[in-house]
Amino acid sequence: MENDHLQNYLSDWLVKYELVHRSLGFDSRGIETLQIKVEDWDSIAVIFYVYGYNYLRSQCVYDVAPGGFLGSVYHLTKIQYGTYNPEEVCIKVFVPRKNPRIPSVFWIWRSADFQERESYDMLGISYENHPRLKRILMPESWIGWPLRKDYITPNFYEIQDAR
Repeated sequence: MENDHLQNYLSDWLVKYELVHRSLGFDSRGIETLQIKVEDWDSIAVIFYVYGYNYLRSQCVYDVAPGGFLGSVYHLTKIQYGTYNPEEVCIKVFVPRKNPRIPSVFWIWRSADFQERESYDMLGISYENHPRLKRILMPESWIGWPLRKDYITPNFYEIQDAR
């Protein structure tokens, strides 16, 4: 019952601001997952922050399928003093693998800094307006995006000889 109330509340709230979204259901903890269009992500992120989702608990990225879309996942939490069970929501933004671009949320949630950099480093999503978007795990000379399902591992010795 509580999840139905929250789902209707979040959906109604997004509709109020004329922002298109799609509910992808609830996870095992009862947290709703919403799919957001990449072109609406800037606006929706600001609205969620203003509404009180003041903590980006995690941001990650995954390859949906070889040759398919890449998904960037954001877990937002509404942290308030004295609240034992804070509200949470999961947001998914999908982008094509050719020239994947998503607006950075670094300027809203500073905790996105290293998380967006890791997502860029491993799967190649460019987070627009991120102040330091560069590799964080792989060497700067690394070619490609190692966690993409269609990634072909380069010959290790070729990479060492390239220095």
